[in-house]
Amino acid sequence: MYEYLEGRPSIKTAARLVLDVSGVGYALAVPLGLHFPGTEEVGPNAAPLRVWVHLVVREDAQILYGFPNLGTRDLFRVLLKVRGVGPSLALAVLSSLPVAEFLEALRCADRVKLQAVKGVGKKTAEQILLDLRDKLTAPGAILPGMGEQEVTPESAANSNIEDAVQALISIGFKENDANKAVQRAAESVDADDLELLVRTALRP
Repeated sequence: MYEYLEGRPSIKTAARLVLDVSGVGYALAVPLGLHFPGTEEVGPNAAPLRVWVHLVVREDAQILYGFPNLGTRDLFRVLLKVRGVGPSLALAVLSSLPVAEFLEALRCADRVKLQAVKGVGKKTAEQILLDLRDKLTAPGAILPGMGEQEVTPESAANSNIEDAVQALISIGFKENDANKAVQRAAESVDADDLELLVRTALRP
């Protein structure tokens, strides 16, 4: 139904982007820490931004997922075709593993790296490898735009810690566990780097 939305970013957190399209605010669930070029400024003075989207319709909700480029969106859709992988888990995979790292895990059949993603157990990791290894790692099989994703640090360490906690809660962490994981991560990495902070907090 939707291919992309183009508008001005009005709200941006680690896991949520609100895009103002002609006065209508579209709330998008986005991969944690993934940089959307053009979101350095938000509000009425922000530059227009194109976001590739995927709509999930459930009995109790309609959820829009947003991605900075076509390749990342298409990889999300490929993950949804894996048995046992729903939208939340597909988003968790993209949040925990950069595209290049995910593809390398497929090439090397690295179950351990896949199982490091919250919610991915042994059976799901094996299913991902079974369904996607040949499809995504064969010569010429990489989806268009996969290499275009860019991750850059956000500003203000304290704000990043709050954003990281909310990001973990959004993918299923309890608030107490999210706080502990982020504080532990902040002790070992630079909290000014939101993407690094979130990925470190996701590690077991």
